[in-house]
Amino acid sequence: MNRPSPMQGEAGANRAAEARLAEAVGLTASIGLTIVHSAIFPLRATRPSTLLGEGQVDLVREECARHGVTVVVVDAALSPVQQRNLERAWGAKVIDRTGLILEIFGERARTREGALQVELAHLSYQRTRLVRSWTHLERQRGGFGFLGGPGESQIEIDRRLIDDRIIRLKKELEQVRRTRGLHRSARQRVPYPVVALVGYTNAGKSTLFNALTGAGVFAQDQLFATLDPTMRAIRLPSGRTVILSDTVGFISDLPTQLVEAFRATLEEVAAADIILHVRDAAHPDSAAQRADVLAVMAEMAAGDDATMDEAWPGRVIEVLNKADLMGGVGALARRGGNVLPDIPGAIAVSALTGDGLDSLRAALDARLTAGMQTADYRIGLADGARLAWLYEHGEVLAREDAEDAIRVSVRLSPADRARFEQRED
Repeated sequence: MNRPSPMQGEAGANRAAEARLAEAVGLTASIGLTIVHSAIFPLRATRPSTLLGEGQVDLVREECARHGVTVVVVDAALSPVQQRNLERAWGAKVIDRTGLILEIFGERARTREGALQVELAHLSYQRTRLVRSWTHLERQRGGFGFLGGPGESQIEIDRRLIDDRIIRLKKELEQVRRTRGLHRSARQRVPYPVVALVGYTNAGKSTLFNALTGAGVFAQDQLFATLDPTMRAIRLPSGRTVILSDTVGFISDLPTQLVEAFRATLEEVAAADIILHVRDAAHPDSAAQRADVLAVMAEMAAGDDATMDEAWPGRVIEVLNKADLMGGVGALARRGGNVLPDIPGAIAVSALTGDGLDSLRAALDARLTAGMQTADYRIGLADGARLAWLYEHGEVLAREDAEDAIRVSVRLSPADRARFEQRED
């Protein structure tokens, strides 16, 4: 068994070092590796050759020898030179934060689209390493070969081979984007509002998705348990149908290769009518995790200077999950401090126990209703299809059945109202 040793680097310096180390340990353990040693190394200055100071490099060498370590995980972005020098100094395979996340994604991707996206991200990363391992075509395990494994070969990569493959992958992913665009167009013709779940990895998005939809989406207390997006229809208290979309979780210092490679998936979020930002309210680093998610979302939408609400005004609802770990929804709401008051409209829930889900459903109804219009229609007794359409796409507020017709007062979105009145013509 390969045994990594996560360490704190300069990346994420604005976050608590202990929380960052715990996250690195969780990432490493999530792919089945055993952690035998972990340490935080403060850096006064980074060294171009090894990132760490000479004394710190020696300390790690001693630990590698003591524990028989063959893999060391450095929780920072390493240059190819730094990675090579550290491998020589420690006599072990060295993986940086980007390589570790790509390894996890390589093991978890299940759909063809997910596999294409991860492979593109992996190749973009590998291209910066002049000579690394090529194990995509020959391997007996998941992932992308950073960790090695039984039966895997070490073949020197040729940059032309990588470039050719990247070109092919981009063409295939462009087809995926076109297909997703067609699917979105089809949903707009139905149409149902789309509600997208976003949040930091392991915030409980899939558990919340299952609680709201009754679906059996894989949900586990581990980082990046969900990679491939899933969509289900749910009914709100008003009777309105919406489509709920579960997406991949974000993480601090998300590799730029993955942001670009998963753009097709993240486009689903950008097109959503409502975005539920799911947070782990019980996590000690919850505020920093929130900032990381908003930064990625803003970058996707309108550049680094945009805020989430500037990018998608009025479309974001903060969901403070895992209230059960903080004494319940009522206790969380009474805590004050930096949990609820600084986020107007935030809703505390426990996806595990179901506490607060009714409030969340009501909030979704209220947000969708805010932009709707009320109209009165007279429907012929024989025109059941038009009446059914109103019930399916709007919220019927009042109904009067007369001898010659049915009169209804219904709340509709502006688009649905225009669509219905065109049907009348």
